[in-house]
Amino acid sequence: MKETILQFGTGNFLRGFVDYFIDDMNKRELYDGKIIIVSPTNSKTVDKINRQNGRYNLILRGIENNTEVNRRTEIHSVTRAVNPYTDFDGFISLADNPDLRFIVSNTTEAGICFDDTCRIDDKPASSFPAKLTQFLYARYRNKLGGFVILSCELIDNNGKELRNCVLKYARLWNSDEKFVKWIETENIFCNTLVDRIVTGYPSEETEKIFTEIGYRDELLDTAEPYHLWVIEGNFENELPLRKAGFNVVWADDVSPYKKMKVRILNGSHTSLVFPSLLCGVETVGESLKNNLLNEYLNCCLYKYILPVLGGKEEETLFANAVLERFANPYIRHLWKSISLNSVSKFAARVLPTIVDYYKTENDLPKPLVFSFACLIEYYKTNRVCDDAEKADYIRKNNIPDILSNEKLWGRSLSFLEKTVKECAEKIHTDGITEAIKWSML
Repeated sequence: MKETILQFGTGNFLRGFVDYFIDDMNKRELYDGKIIIVSPTNSKTVDKINRQNGRYNLILRGIENNTEVNRRTEIHSVTRAVNPYTDFDGFISLADNPDLRFIVSNTTEAGICFDDTCRIDDKPASSFPAKLTQFLYARYRNKLGGFVILSCELIDNNGKELRNCVLKYARLWNSDEKFVKWIETENIFCNTLVDRIVTGYPSEETEKIFTEIGYRDELLDTAEPYHLWVIEGNFENELPLRKAGFNVVWADDVSPYKKMKVRILNGSHTSLVFPSLLCGVETVGESLKNNLLNEYLNCCLYKYILPVLGGKEEETLFANAVLERFANPYIRHLWKSISLNSVSKFAARVLPTIVDYYKTENDLPKPLVFSFACLIEYYKTNRVCDDAEKADYIRKNNIPDILSNEKLWGRSLSFLEKTVKECAEKIHTDGITEAIKWSML
């Protein structure tokens, strides 16, 4: 097969997400193309990929449609990998390939950044957008067409931000205006939203798995069955992901789906984390097995979060999938990990639902406000991993001052004072278990 996709990123996520999709479409003769992987850093994974000729195994395991699944696929969508730090000329020569049509990237949240010290004659430039600009310039000089660029980094407007960085480099390097125009007209930078938990190399289980597959796989990868990929634009005729049955949405705007994910998935995590920790429950899965915490989560999700969003069918289906994902027996997701930087998380994930509910119903969603009181209680009585100034302020100040501090929450929350005080008093007088029950009345 021809090499049609250039991928920046050697990590577990893309190999458990996009590379799996391409492999499946190839095997079903819906697509006819393979992937070249480029390492955005000086990664040793390149050598592993080339030693195995791109072949590796992906195991999908978890809960899907109320059924536990555990299935393995041998992936053959990757042909090879290139390290621009050891073979810069080989990296640039990839621009000669007229069959390349798509570029996919996942270079972490910090990957899309502009560094004005990068130069066009660096071998390679240090930042990912600068490397991409070097590659695009070689493509332009070869008088070949541009690309559909699918940025999978977990930042807002990832495609737009990547495009802005590339254009900055093109102008910084005093490239001719025709190259700038070529970037703008011949390349499509798509904003995307990705969602799948990829748990990576299962180090504690490898010997058993290697015995089953008959060889040692240094690239072995694991992930949950659930996946979602929202892409601004529509290239289904070239990349028939929906026809293949994948949960892919070609959209005019990613932002409604981002809102859905933040409010439902992230909002559920943030609402449940501190009631769970105050109950002495350590993991998400254990909370789902706890009848009271499970009931509390369902109350927050179906009685308050979904109605505020609008309760569309796709939102309800997403919420149902979230509960299955939380209950995944193969993932031990620690609440203490989820609790990192919870002040900013609560402000972004849960407070908007509280505010929207208050505006429409002229009432407060007590279980969600209760989760806020649990956050304050936990910060006052436990060591937390958050901005030191924020954590210290909550620990040392009273509820009225905490709620009125606009630097913490982005706005004054004094309208929550009466209910938060009631929640806090209930926790102190009756204990966390009875307080959770009370919050749902």
